[in-house]
Amino acid sequence: MINRILRFTALASLGLLGAGCSMLQQTTNVHQPMTARPMPQQASADGSGAIFNAYTRSLFEDRRARYVGDTLTINLVEKNTASKSSNASANKAGSIAATAPVITGLPGASILNRIGATASDTNTFSGKGAAAANNVFTGTVTVTVIEVYPNGNLMVSGEKQVAINQGDEFIRFSGVVNPVYVTSQNTVQSTQVADAHVEFKGSGYIDEAQTMGWLQRIFLNVLPF
Repeated sequence: MINRILRFTALASLGLLGAGCSMLQQTTNVHQPMTARPMPQQASADGSGAIFNAYTRSLFEDRRARYVGDTLTINLVEKNTASKSSNASANKAGSIAATAPVITGLPGASILNRIGATASDTNTFSGKGAAAANNVFTGTVTVTVIEVYPNGNLMVSGEKQVAINQGDEFIRFSGVVNPVYVTSQNTVQSTQVADAHVEFKGSGYIDEAQTMGWLQRIFLNVLPF
């Protein structure tokens, strides 16, 4: 049995050898693409000699994001606290006793009179559990509008990459923004973004040292001991 398991593990290891490098790469759940270029504007001939430029916005128009390719600053103010506890108990007990009636006038009656049976059962169960989580994430990241929905909502996505010594830190964000919540400074709180995906990940030898190798994960999931 052990030889069969080891043979299966060896075959699985050879099958995943080519994908070993890709398993170590950073994956993301942020909506793709994480950037988009503005839609090209139609050129129009202006022969009136006026100073109006069709490629600029109106002087009375705010600079809040509303088109594909516009940028928007997200204020990350994520703070989540959760706790849960449970307690359960159960107790059950039972007993039974049986004796034979008194018999006289038969051979061996004294032996039959001593026959009897008793039984008892007790079952006790108790369980208790508790869990708690406290997450705080603050900062800013500027994203790009990658799609405008028919109702005017904006699908935004973007990332910020910071290189520190020999490692990289990534802050990625995506979600759906209602233009009503966009301030005059072209910012919006992350708590007002629907379907928000927030990620803070790193890459480099320090992060790789904290990650279990793909071959070790195979042994951890396959071997029964």
